[in-house]
Formats: sequence, C-alpha cells, structure tokens
Amino acid sequence: MSLQSTDQIADLITRIRNAIMVGKNEIVVPTSKLKVAVLEGLKSTGFIDSYKVESAKPRDFLKVTIMKAGEIAKINEIEKVSKPGRRVYVSADEIPTIKSGRGVVLLSTNKGVMSGKDAKKNRLGGEILVKVW
Repeated sequence: MSLQSTDQIADLITRIRNAIMVGKNEIVVPTSKLKVAVLEGLKSTGFIDSYKVESAKPRDFLKVTIMKAGEIAKINEIEKVSKPGRRVYVSADEIPTIKSGRGVVLLSTNKGVMSGKDAKKNRLGGEILVKVW
C-alpha cells in the first residue's frame, strides 16, 4: 500500500532532496499540472537538468533528471514555504530575494507558476510555493 501525500509539492521537493542526499540523479513521481509547473520553474532557473512526462496506466508519471551523471547537484537547499496549514502570500513588492539573488522563489500567481524575478517584472503577487538555492 502506498501512502498518498496530500501536499503534492512537499512530496516532490522531499523526493528531490532525498535523491540529492543519496547521490541519485533521477527520480520518478506521479504527474500533476502543479508539479509540471514547479519543475518547469526549476528547469528554467537552472536548478534541475530536465523532466519529461511518461505515459503509464493507471496514471502518467514524471521522470525528473536532477543533474547529469557525474555532476554535482545545483540545488543546495530546497524548501516548501507555503504549507496546507499556513499559506504564505506576498504582493509584488514583498517578493523575497534569496541568497543575494543566487537563489529563487517560485510563486503561484494568477498567470501560472513563475519565479520571483518574473513575478516582480510582471508586477504580480501570489502564493510562495518553493524557495531554492
């Protein structure tokens, strides 16, 4: 019997963190639109190498390549900010800067999931999902 996490993003980042700790460069997770959006944000900011959706029954899954074989992970720390019991919302002016700009926050805005830098540029606030550096 597999336990289904109610918080998809917490589950995803925990799997990424655990894979990095044991030196694995790939993980497989059940797919969802939100996970794809977060992975797209991590890929566009250069924190993961790639991901792809693979078809399967009863549910498609995501194959995430954290780093190429032999490389070291670009993620030093990845953390879920907004939790089911305590949502964290910010306006465009309140978006935090992580590690003097070396890190990234991913926000869920009304225009989709985007990095803090893109959200500031578009003057959008939203829910802070993930902090990574």
